[in-house]
Amino acid sequence: MPELVWYAAYGSNTRRGRLLHYIEGGRPPGASLASPGCRDPRPPRASVPVELRGVVYFATESALWSGGRAFYDPDARGRVYARAHLVTAEQFRDIAAQEMYRAPGTGPDLTPALRDGRARLGEGRYETLVCPGTLDGLPVLTFTAPWALGDVPLNAPAEGYLRHLAAGLLEAAAWDETAVAGYLAACPGAAGRWTAERVAGLLRD
Repeated sequence: MPELVWYAAYGSNTRRGRLLHYIEGGRPPGASLASPGCRDPRPPRASVPVELRGVVYFATESALWSGGRAFYDPDARGRVYARAHLVTAEQFRDIAAQEMYRAPGTGPDLTPALRDGRARLGEGRYETLVCPGTLDGLPVLTFTAPWALGDVPLNAPAEGYLRHLAAGLLEAAAWDETAVAGYLAACPGAAGRWTAERVAGLLRD
């Protein structure tokens, strides 16, 4: 098991401040419950922009944001804008545990995902681990739903959620506003409901 891994965030954790609530603990703005945080509260050692094969789409209903949540289908044809955070393997397990509504220290074994590229741990919305590759010799890991893009009804994301995702991708400093707005507006679930112009407008409000 490597000591360090890259956590590839494609949703709300693209924004470093949001991720730190899962690492350090505390209640994110707008959330009703506080996150317990990781056993190791140190911030990521680095955060870099990455592009992954696959598609991000919006489905189900977020209790926090309302509207669809972001999920990742690594088998769909496309390109995903993401932000990779360099954390310890223990920290990634604790972040994943919190996303799965579990306590830090009870996170998943990473071995199956590292070996096979994917590990389905349960039926929950973020209970499937994916290892889409390596970066600088270290594994890249993320989590998503057990289903595929075409298996569930799409649901358009809410304004606040899209603004948050756009801000996180812009923080990565790899894509400009036009690229980020166009990318998010084209994601299944947002496409047809949001235009690139409207997404860009969220960043100026």
